[in-house]
Amino acid sequence: MKFESPQKLISAFNFSSLTDIVMLLLIFFLLSSQFVLQTGVKVKLPGAKNNEQAQATNFSVTITDQGRIYVGSDEVGLNELAGRLSAIKKNQSENLTIRADKSVKIDIIIKVIDAAKGIGIDKFTIQTEKVSF
Repeated sequence: MKFESPQKLISAFNFSSLTDIVMLLLIFFLLSSQFVLQTGVKVKLPGAKNNEQAQATNFSVTITDQGRIYVGSDEVGLNELAGRLSAIKKNQSENLTIRADKSVKIDIIIKVIDAAKGIGIDKFTIQTEKVSF
């Protein structure tokens, strides 16, 4: 007499555990992709319709709405800006990124560019935010 065994091969795969793992990975990558390295100085950048994505660099000057000037995250005066930039220039690219608040007078930006040109920096990028008009 032949008896039927209750153990049969499972012909379908249960995807519920795989779905949980994929969902957790998706949440992890979405959250971790939001962490962008920027300086600790907050400025409201001017808007431009046709701006390009700037590469993150430590060779940047930030000018706040109060007229304070920061190299990276360190505050410097306008008279010591050239010395600080020349010390950083040795290890960085030749392109200086200027992050100026949109309420900053153009006179301060020109003085920063003039100080940078005085030490041999000829390429500048003025960072903007993309806006739709």
